[in-house]
Order: sequence, then C-alpha cells, then structure tokens
Amino acid sequence: MRRSPLLRVALVALIFLGTISATSAGDGRGTPITFQAEVSKMLDILVNSLYTNRAIFLRELISNGSDALDKIRVLYLTAPKEPLNADGVSPTMDIRISFNKEKSELVIRDGGVGMNKDDLAGHLGSLGTSGTKRFLEKLQEGGTAGDQNNLIGQFGVGFYSVFLVGDRVRVASKSDDGDEQYVWESSGNGQYFLYPDPRGNTLGRGTEITIELKPDAEQFLSAETIKKTVHQYSEFINFPIYVEEEVTVEAAKKEDADTEDKALDEDEVEDEVEAVPVTERKWTLVNENRPIWTRPIGNVTEAEYNKFYKAFSGDYRDPLYFNHFRVEGEVEFDSILFVPAAVDPATFSDDNTVPNTNIKLYVRRVFITDEFRDLLPRYLNFVKGIVDSNDLPLNVSREVLQESRILRVIKKKLVRKALTMFSDIAEQDEAIAKGTQSESPAPSGHTHLTQPTYAKFWELFGKHLRLGVMLDSNNRNRLTKLFRYKSSKSDGAYISLQTYVDRMKKGQKGIYYISGDTIERIQKSPMLEDAVNHDVEVIFMTDAIDEYVVAQVTDFAGKKLINLAKEGVQFEETDARQRVIDKKRKEKYEALFTRLRSLFGYAEVRKVILTKRLTNEAFILSSGENQITARLANIMRGQSMALMDQQTTAERVLEVNYRHPLVDEMFKRFAVDEDDAVAMDVAWVLYDTANLQAEFPVADVAAYSRRINRLLRSSVDLAADETLLPPDDAEYAVSTTEAAEEEEGEAAAENANAAETDDDDEADL
Repeated sequence: MRRSPLLRVALVALIFLGTISATSAGDGRGTPITFQAEVSKMLDILVNSLYTNRAIFLRELISNGSDALDKIRVLYLTAPKEPLNADGVSPTMDIRISFNKEKSELVIRDGGVGMNKDDLAGHLGSLGTSGTKRFLEKLQEGGTAGDQNNLIGQFGVGFYSVFLVGDRVRVASKSDDGDEQYVWESSGNGQYFLYPDPRGNTLGRGTEITIELKPDAEQFLSAETIKKTVHQYSEFINFPIYVEEEVTVEAAKKEDADTEDKALDEDEVEDEVEAVPVTERKWTLVNENRPIWTRPIGNVTEAEYNKFYKAFSGDYRDPLYFNHFRVEGEVEFDSILFVPAAVDPATFSDDNTVPNTNIKLYVRRVFITDEFRDLLPRYLNFVKGIVDSNDLPLNVSREVLQESRILRVIKKKLVRKALTMFSDIAEQDEAIAKGTQSESPAPSGHTHLTQPTYAKFWELFGKHLRLGVMLDSNNRNRLTKLFRYKSSKSDGAYISLQTYVDRMKKGQKGIYYISGDTIERIQKSPMLEDAVNHDVEVIFMTDAIDEYVVAQVTDFAGKKLINLAKEGVQFEETDARQRVIDKKRKEKYEALFTRLRSLFGYAEVRKVILTKRLTNEAFILSSGENQITARLANIMRGQSMALMDQQTTAERVLEVNYRHPLVDEMFKRFAVDEDDAVAMDVAWVLYDTANLQAEFPVADVAAYSRRINRLLRSSVDLAADETLLPPDDAEYAVSTTEAAEEEEGEAAAENANAAETDDDDEADL
C-alpha cells in the first residue's frame, strides 16, 4: 500500500519518538544513537509543519546552507580566515548541488560555518532544536548590531523533510573552528550514527548532505528538475546556487600523419582534425536574478525593475507602474508592487475559492507561497508583486499564516501602499498636464512618468477600484479620489471628482451626473438638456458598476452626488412669487395628471409632475429620489439577480413639459373629452417613447407600433381603415426563357450545396 508523502513524514517523526536499543554497527560508524525529542514539540510539528509537496526538502536544505553561509560571513567580518581542505583548496561561499544517477544520490554542499561533533548531535539528533536560533541569541548577547541578525531561523524541523525523498541521509560537516570532519548518518529509523569522516578533511569548512533517494524520488536526479525547483523556491537566496549538469561539447581529435615511410619536414606534415562529441560536467549558476528588493531603493534603476518584473511574473510587457518600499515598525518587510500593462480576465472571476497568485510571499528571501486568497483584497487582485518579511516563521502551514497577526498587518500596509502608488501616479499625471512635473518628481522606487498614463490605468483597472468602494469601506474615501470620469465640459478627457468640485459654479447644489451605455447616448439624453442650458457640468458614467458605486458614494468633499435620472432636478432658485405661480400651475394641470395616471396605470406611474428642465421633449420618465433607477434595474435583471420584486423594479415618475405644443393639445382635448382617441394615442406614444429613452421597458410593444402607425396615417391624411393595395404582379412581364433560366440556376445551386455537404462529411470522418 502506497502512503502519501505527508503520512510518510508523520510515520518517520513518530518513529523518532520511540526508543531503540543501542547495537554495535560493526562497520566503522560506531554505536547507533537513539533520537531524543519532546512529544509536545513533535505534535506541534505534525500539526503545523508537515509538507505535502516533496520538492520542499530542497528549499529547506538550500535555506540551511544559505543560513550557514550568512553565519560565516558575519563571523569573518571581525575574524577572517582562509581554511583549506586536505588538498589545499579553500571552500567557496556558495551552494552546490550535484547528483549521481548510478548511485541514486543527490548531494547538496555549502561553504558555510559548518558543524562539529556536538553541533551535529545537538542540531540533527534532537528534533525541535534550532542552531540558527541559538546563534542569533549569541550574537544578541554579544551586542552585535542590526543587519547581522538577518539570519534565517527555525530550521530545526525543516531538515527532516529530507526523509520525504531519501532512504538514507549522510551529513558530512567541518566546523570553521574544529579540527576534524564528522559524519552524521541516519535512515530515519529512530537512530543515527555519528563518526569521524573516513575521507578526512574534504570540505575545509562547510557541510555536505548526501541523500540516497527513494525509487519514487528519482526525478531529482535531473538537472532540469533541480533547477526548476531552485527557481521556484530559492531564486533570491543571497548566495550563488550552482547545479552540476552534463553538457555535450565537440572536442578536436588529432590523427598524426604517418611519417615512418616518408621523411618529410615537420612543417610539411598536415594533421587531420576531427570533431568528436564529448560529455563533460560543468557547474551552472541557477539563481542569476538577484533580490532587488533588498537593495537600497535609490540604487535600483527603472530598467532593473522592469527586468525583474518580467522575470518573476512571466509578462513580456513592461509594467505600467511600480512601487518599491520598506515598512518598519511593529512589522518589518520589503515589497515591490507592480501594475501590469494589461488586464488579466481571470481577475474578474466570481470564484472566491481560487487563490490570487499575483503576490509572492518570501521569508528572508525564501519563497513560501503565492496561494493566498487575500494577501491583497479582491479589488486589487490585478496588482502583482513580492513581499519579503523577516518576521514570519518559515516552516508553518499556509492555513496558520492566513490567521497570523503579522500577516494581517502586512495586508493592511500593502493596501495602503497600493492606493498611495495610484495616488502618486495620478498626481504626476496632473502635473504633466499642467507642465509642473519638475516641481514634484517621483520619489525613489516609484515609476517616474514622462507622459500621462493615468487615463490608460483607469480604463484598465477603474472597474476594480470602483468595486473597492463596495468591498472596502475603510478605504472608500481614498478610492473615490482615484476615480476619473469624462464630463459635458471635459472635451473627451478624464477628470477627477476633485477637479469637478474645484470648478463648480457658485451656488451649485452638488455634483451632477448621468449614466448610460455610451457617452454618445448620454449626450442625446433629454435629461441633459437643462444642465447644458444652465452651463452646469455633468459627469458621464458609462460603466454598469457605477450604478452600484453611487449607492455607496453619496457625496464627495461635502458635495452631494445628484443623479439627473432622479425626479425634480432643477438648476434655478425660486422666490416666493415663483413658488405661488408653480402651485397655481400645478392646480391647473391636476386633471391632466389624474387622467394620465389612470391611462398608464397607477401601479406603474407613481406620480406625475410638471417639469421645466425639458426644451425639446414633451415627457420624460425619472425615478423617485429614494428609488433605484431604470438603468440599475435593467442591470440587475441582466445579471440574473432579479426576482422582479420591488427591489429590481424601478418606479416611474412622469415629468410633463407643460410648454410643449403636444402637451397643450392633449390638455385641451382631454378637457373636452377624456376618452379622445387622438389625445390617448398621443399620450401613449409620448409615454412609451419616454420609456425607451429612460431605459424603462415598454409594456406592450405591439400596441406602441399600432399607435405609431395610426399617427403616421393621420399625418399624411390616410384613413385609419385604409386597406392594402391590390396585388401588382400583372405589371411585370416574365418570358418562358427567363423562367427556365431561373429554374436551372436554382437546380445548379442545390447541386453545389449538396456536393459541399458531402465533402464536409468526408472530412469529419
């Protein structure tokens, strides 16, 4: 029965807890030693730190090697040495990975601080003990400052992931301050051996881990597999990582000329040279991309940011923007955020279970995961980048990280930094437009614009930001400042809400807006007429999501957002005299209002009012002040969100232009006869036309068509009962020849279609 990798590690760990009697090995390795570990620590490891991905073992061992190299780097700052192995060779400050297919062995070697006999027993013979943690404590006790503490910790458990892939592990190590090289060896059976290395001093300093791979782990005997794993998890380790691989080169093979029978001068002998393929082993540097986020922010060029973005994201385009920053305080981390130059359609997926892989999380330059669902909120899931924190534990599960207080702080900071980046770009954009960019250049680590690009950003990701005001109430004000819209006075350019407020007319009540499918359609809306006549700027909203946005954003900078599609919008102040006139006018037309409501249905038309905001139209239909608009109702129905109840059916308010001649004629006719046929047809046509203009549904399209037809007949003096003209076939003479040719043409066309169908059937077979 095959066991999962997770179960195998659990079984190995539980075996470690048992006690096996010491027996003599009798092979030069000495007496086996039983592992010691506290049960509580092991349970914690089993719960939080088991690995389901077997390739993770390589990440752990590389991280250990990097840690050891970091230690020796710190120590040599004050006490440098030049250790040599038995062959007089100095250890290198790198990590080297090689393999032997015949022996099924994988070897990871570093030139780090190394371990003596006691270190091997203490660090590898007892689970839950961390040599790095002890080393940090020693440095702190000695008062070593700042960045010397930049060491990877908590690797006491990570080493044992080797037993996911290895039947036997040998760790040879030579401590920097020790005289002898020792070997720690175990098969993961609850015991280990510790003995002097019979090979002598082969390392000079450092550690060499040899893993005898299990039969089902032999994919790691491939340079490509190893390099892929290194790229995924350890690309940005501070020290070089080399992989040994076989390469085929062409060597020159010489064949000496036969000079036994010919006494020729040496210069006259022409050697024959033949190219022969030869297999060689060479070391290939794998992690060429350096972690630029660890460099001083002012020392990284824009070209380097672009190159790094392409390398880690797989995008062939330069990013639109980037922001490199370092956060210090209760939580410390480095990060670079990028805005791509194109929208990934997957960012609009409704599947909330799919993780957002655009943000890669590192702990001290070691890749941990990119499978968080909410390292950035959903509305910022288009942002790509990396986060590298020194404060997170390396080897805990993703589920534990999700609940980490540190991670919650990181999330909050990332959102603020992303919004700040957008704001900075918007400010640069406006400065370029005003010609004042040089007065406030972009700070280091930020994109420096040379031409306006925020309009493109808004067109690409404006929908995401508008979604943000519905999902993130804490940042609603920040997001609203980033909004951009075209307006009746912007000549096709985008403006911010702040720009609109800055140029509002004196005494203007609020921020006027109108929504529609396209700007062209909005510009033809009768709702816009009065605003244009009064020289009032109106914002154009053309995205369906805007209808939801204005339900959340009801004001900006103390100015109310006013929808022209709502009832009673007016741009003139009225005095007492005018208010009296309006009341008297309303009384005059009250009978007309009652007739229209009875005609169209009291349930459908909530009320009828007089309006002064129309010049060319007789009727318009608006929505109640606290009701959803026709456009929003249509959007909700189109999204299959509606159950056709009050929430998704917009109530109509009929606004009547009393100055329109058709209204005046209708008023006079109904005053004489409330069932006047012409007046009713005119009223219905005006009403249904207003429905179409306002995006309300027309209840009876067939009746609307009949009324239009009657009015058209009347306009050209045709009687309503005028019948169709008689057939006119006799006017067109057709000869026998013409009919025969037509029949032959039809037959030929049918045959051609049949042949084409047969060809398609054969192709399918």
